[in-house]
Amino acid sequence: MAAPHIPNLLCLRGGPRSRGGRGRGRGPSAADPDHEAPGGSARNRKDLNIQSTDTDAAVSRLSAVSLGYLHDPYASFFVSGTGTRRLPIINRGTYTRTTALDILINAFLTHNKGDQPQTKQIISLGAGTDTRYFRLRSQDKHHNLIYHEFDFPTVSETKRRTVLGNPLLSKLNQNEAVFPDPRNPPPDQAVEWGFMQSKDALSEITYCCHPLDLRQLPQSQASQPIRGLRTDLPTLIISECCLCYLEVDISRDVVKWFADRFPSLGIILYEPIGVDDSFGQMMVANLAARGITMPSLQAYKTLSDQTNRLEQLGFKDDGGQEADTVERIWEQWIPASEKERVDGLEGLDEVEEWQMLARHYAVVWGWRGKVGWHGWGGLRKTPPAAYTCIK
Repeated sequence: MAAPHIPNLLCLRGGPRSRGGRGRGRGPSAADPDHEAPGGSARNRKDLNIQSTDTDAAVSRLSAVSLGYLHDPYASFFVSGTGTRRLPIINRGTYTRTTALDILINAFLTHNKGDQPQTKQIISLGAGTDTRYFRLRSQDKHHNLIYHEFDFPTVSETKRRTVLGNPLLSKLNQNEAVFPDPRNPPPDQAVEWGFMQSKDALSEITYCCHPLDLRQLPQSQASQPIRGLRTDLPTLIISECCLCYLEVDISRDVVKWFADRFPSLGIILYEPIGVDDSFGQMMVANLAARGITMPSLQAYKTLSDQTNRLEQLGFKDDGGQEADTVERIWEQWIPASEKERVDGLEGLDEVEEWQMLARHYAVVWGWRGKVGWHGWGGLRKTPPAAYTCIK
């Protein structure tokens, strides 16, 4: 297969049909001071290319949902038209990656029997069109949870309009409200928005979208607190092909910003690996053809590189770090009965292509702290016995 025709799981993160698309939390807009700065035009073009990598994510997710791989009643709200049917290996990749994250997130949110439910916190970097928070709400898994999303200002504003314009997304309980008040829309895009609830005569944020270029986080938020962010809670960071687009030192500084503030912290990364072989080089060529580079591909080429990365960032004391390829997650994490169901949806003739593709993508997770991570240790050696997707 010629390089331009090799499908890859990165097309879960790019394409033409999404409503707004994810900004991946790192590109400048008209509100960004770099937008008109010297060299800003070239940088802006590069950022726009990276921002486009989410638009296919919404289409690929809708493809998997439409064919029965996943259940997501909100997927169609972020895609214009009927979407596009993806190749079976892409649908399986969407399914496997989503399932792996669901298992890890469910393990984080689960409380030990007999324990008093504790409030926990999730931070999604470059969240864009992701529907995970709304899926959690639909399963009543949003209780005792504060959910944050960081992304490019124009993307955050597009999502705000989509959410508020759709009754299924904006349906709240009696003790909940949207902020800022929709009757008084914000004057610009650089405004935090989300949901808050009244509890014991006090208002607390439960869902908050932050319009912020992540490259600015280590500097611009040095002394200014981020709205609704609590450092006293067990907190999980999610980066699905987000940090991998940042320069390695900047990516490290972003994670360090959180690690320096949160005693109990976990992180999930979904990124490509294996750049040194021929298939990895074809992935690089595919990205380059779109004007995209991915610094993490050169810095973290193997699962060992990825786990060492997390160890160096502090995920070791009272914790650990693990990683698995998408190929092994499909083979070891998914129960036989579920594999049979998925196989029956459309069949998979390109078995060798799937194996080659899936072993070049990894889910990496690390944690630190004594609360919230009891289900994470040893997960790679002892895959989950139960199928626990966020359905």
